[in-house]
Amino acid sequence: MSGTPPEPLTTDSAGRPPAASGPPPPPSLTHGLRQRHLSMIALGGVIGAGLFVGSGAGIAAAGPSIVLAYAASGLLVMLVMRMLGEMSAAHPASGSFSVHAERALGPWAGFTSGWIFWTLLCVAVAVEAIGAAAIVTEWLPGTPDWFWVAVFMAVFCGVNLLSVRNFGEYEFWFAALKVAAIVLFLLLGVLAVLGLLPGTASPGAANLTGRGGLLPNGTEGLVVGLLASVFAYGGLETVTIAAAESQDPVRGVAKAVRTAMWRIAVFYVGSMAVIVTLIPWHAPSVLEGPYAAVLDHLGIPAAAQIMNTVVLVALLSAMNANIYGASRMAYSLVRRGEGPAVLGRVTGGVPRRTVLASSAFGFFAVLLSLWWPDTVFAWLLNTVGAAVLVVWGFIAASQLRTRRRLEREAPERLVVRMWLFPGLTWASLAAVAAVLLLMLREGDTRVQLACTAGLTLALAVAGGLRQRARRNR
Repeated sequence: MSGTPPEPLTTDSAGRPPAASGPPPPPSLTHGLRQRHLSMIALGGVIGAGLFVGSGAGIAAAGPSIVLAYAASGLLVMLVMRMLGEMSAAHPASGSFSVHAERALGPWAGFTSGWIFWTLLCVAVAVEAIGAAAIVTEWLPGTPDWFWVAVFMAVFCGVNLLSVRNFGEYEFWFAALKVAAIVLFLLLGVLAVLGLLPGTASPGAANLTGRGGLLPNGTEGLVVGLLASVFAYGGLETVTIAAAESQDPVRGVAKAVRTAMWRIAVFYVGSMAVIVTLIPWHAPSVLEGPYAAVLDHLGIPAAAQIMNTVVLVALLSAMNANIYGASRMAYSLVRRGEGPAVLGRVTGGVPRRTVLASSAFGFFAVLLSLWWPDTVFAWLLNTVGAAVLVVWGFIAASQLRTRRRLEREAPERLVVRMWLFPGLTWASLAAVAAVLLLMLREGDTRVQLACTAGLTLALAVAGGLRQRARRNR
């Protein structure tokens, strides 16, 4: 597709082929992440604020069928992660899927997928900073939102400027708190469902079969729930970016991918099942916060504040991870000649200029939310509304070509293999296309799809022109 010869299978952590001769290479990223960091990043990466709060809208639309929606979208995510894991274990790189897309489809694909993901992460940092500040100002009334946004941005920019191990330590403890919270929630929920929790009678199947049954709002409600669940899974790709800076990248990626199935099944599908079994799906409190509603139903004191604390941890964790992921993606793009060369310097094993650039873009997005919340900032949110689906599409297309090349040139690198290749890869591409088509059914998601399509097209054209100019030179 690209019209360029395939790149060698051996590259550095940024995704560039090694120099054959000449002066010594410039400083590169370190391998400061340990296996325990990577394991907890993989565990905590699936537990975001969208799960704790955003799932309420999906439940309100789909009712008990939200369990089916999360199971279906979870299956798609597992297939995407398996494909990405196969490529990342064979070829660890800080640019992850952007590097794989460049190698398989051409520089235009690496440019497009990398920069759209960078934009997505930076906008997410802004949204998470705003959400975290709102929680703190609720606890400390009278303090301005902008102050806490500035504090959080400065703290996590600083964390990522120091060393990758700093990032890993913060994520380790953030993830440990999130995992502990959801495991405790599931334990209490299962005991309540079985009628084994003191003071709580088992609801049986009343909330599942009553009030409209499994599909109270028909297939339309299920579609809305499916779209809500798909976007709750965003961010799982960060573990393959982090793996390039771990002590054993291949083992780290392989382990993370192989455990993705049970993590998604337990944390997402399991918690949805507990929620819709214990409390009526149409209760107003579910829309406000389904996890807090369940804890309140179980008589847990200060349930709302407990969940606010957990959501704050989830938001801060996501900020930390997204600044890290954005900086490494930008670094990889720059080092491959797909961005401003001035940002490509590494100091102390950290690409500090891309950390600063990513944090600055995120903070600028926060300012846009203050200056033009209903116009410019809303447009910015819409441009990344379907970005994760674009990335998943590039992952599947890249894996189709990369797998064939690996089988020919380096079969020993296939430590992780995609199931039933190529059938399930094509099925994944079809599923991504189906979700994009479903977005046309709703007004809000239709606008998101149009804006994301415009950004993707602009990046693809720019990437294609750069690729052509480079080939002509």
